[in-house]
Amino acid sequence: MTSSAPLTLDDIRSTLATVQFGQRLYVHHEVPSTNSEAMALAQAGAEHGTVVVAESQSAGRGRLSRQWHSPAGANLYCSVIVKDEGRTVGDSEWLSWMPLASALAAAEAVQVTTSIPLSVKWPNDLLYQDRKVGGILCESLRTPIQGSIVVIGIGLNVNLPQKSFPEELRQTATSLFEISKNSIDRNRLLAQLLYELEQVVRELTIHGSSHLRPAYLNRCCTIGKRVRVILRAEQEIIGTAESISSDGALQVRPHFTAPTGSPHELIDVHAADIVHLRE
Repeated sequence: MTSSAPLTLDDIRSTLATVQFGQRLYVHHEVPSTNSEAMALAQAGAEHGTVVVAESQSAGRGRLSRQWHSPAGANLYCSVIVKDEGRTVGDSEWLSWMPLASALAAAEAVQVTTSIPLSVKWPNDLLYQDRKVGGILCESLRTPIQGSIVVIGIGLNVNLPQKSFPEELRQTATSLFEISKNSIDRNRLLAQLLYELEQVVRELTIHGSSHLRPAYLNRCCTIGKRVRVILRAEQEIIGTAESISSDGALQVRPHFTAPTGSPHELIDVHAADIVHLRE
């Protein structure tokens, strides 16, 4: 495994330029899951922008209840508590766009820090040339006193050599180190990530998705692709991903033809596993 300087409060704060995100920051050697730790803190009244980061996770989680490979000392695993303070947009738009906005922020942070241009596979997988570099897991709860709370969990493969991935991931995942052939400063990357997250969350909270949507469409490599949409109950749709709706749904035009012979209407996909198909 390539050498990677440890994550420390002092090193993170040395380049942190946020107003709230990361001003309350917990750095752990290992936790079961940074999202679980952050959710417990949120329920206990932790303030907006509180961050939990760990060198490793013993039970890291991804979307759709998948396990997230979380070895020590090489990657970035962090979770941010977001509260709806000052929110002027509806609950549905705010919650549905949070994962997409978070992916946009993560991609921007990586590009600013490393010059590596990541794309986003809907809704929130971070890719480089079809290999996964990171992902987002947003979990929410509503409380009678604090209102809606979201925990944004982000995992990034940073300094992990390809040979250190589990065999089943070596053909589908990669790391920033493998792409750049340079060791990445994780403390600086985390500070930039928190800055970018603070910007997009503020934009979403005050103005909604109107400005974020064009930026997301520009980053999203799913648009224009032929895709397989795997729904619950083993149902699936084959079609072309054409756009993102105002509420963050992937808009897919099925390839089967309507009875009239005209193209089928767009289907809004809010939750599914998306597979990019070769043309």
